[in-house]
Amino acid sequence: MFISHVAVGFGTKKLAPEVKLGTLLLASQWLDLIFPIFVLLGLEHVRPDPGNTAFTPYNFYDYPFSHSLLTTIGWAILIGGSYFLIRRRWKGTLVLACGVLSHWLLDFISHRPDMPIAPGLQIYVGLGLWNSIPATVIIETCLFTLGIALYLHTTSARDRTGHIALWSFVGLHVFLFIGNVLSRVPVEGTAMAIGGLTQWLIIPWAYWIDRHRQTQ
Repeated sequence: MFISHVAVGFGTKKLAPEVKLGTLLLASQWLDLIFPIFVLLGLEHVRPDPGNTAFTPYNFYDYPFSHSLLTTIGWAILIGGSYFLIRRRWKGTLVLACGVLSHWLLDFISHRPDMPIAPGLQIYVGLGLWNSIPATVIIETCLFTLGIALYLHTTSARDRTGHIALWSFVGLHVFLFIGNVLSRVPVEGTAMAIGGLTQWLIIPWAYWIDRHRQTQ
C-alpha cells in the first residue's frame, strides 16, 4: 500500500484527538520510514523486477527487520511504549501501536506472498492485491478519502495556513500516487532507498498541519 498508510495516520486522529498528526503518521508509516535506512545499511534488499506484480516493478525479497510480522509487533510496542513513557496516556498508546500494526496488515493485503513472518523463518504471506491495478487504485483511493474525511470531521483550520498546509499535503500525495500508478520504470535498489528517505519529510509537515488546526 502507499497512500493507505497515510490514510491511517489521518483517520486515527478521530480515535485519539490529543495525539499530534505527525506522531500518528510516524506510527502508520514507520515500517516504510525505516526500510530505506536498512537497505542503505545492507541489512535489507530490494531489486528492480518489472512484472513482479502488475502494480509495482520491484521485488521486495529481503526485508525481515522492517516488515516481518514479529518485528512489526516489536516496533508497535516500541512506538506505543515510547509515547506512554512520555505522555502517560493509554488511549494514544494503543492507537499508535495499532497504527504500526496496520501497516503490516495493509501490506499483507497488497503484496504477493513475500511478507515474512519472522527473521530467519522461511514463511511468507500476502494476498496479492497488487496483481490488479484497478482494484489497488479503488481500494487505496477509498481508504485515503475516508482517512482525510475523518480528519476533517475531527479538526478545523485555525487560520489560512491550516487549509494550505493540509490541502498541499493531500495534493502532493495524490500526485505521487498517480505517478506510482503510471510509472513502470524501476530504479536500482539503492537509488530507490535514497528516494525513500524523503518520506521522513512528511512527519514535520504533518506537525505543521496540526499546529494550524484545532479539534472540534
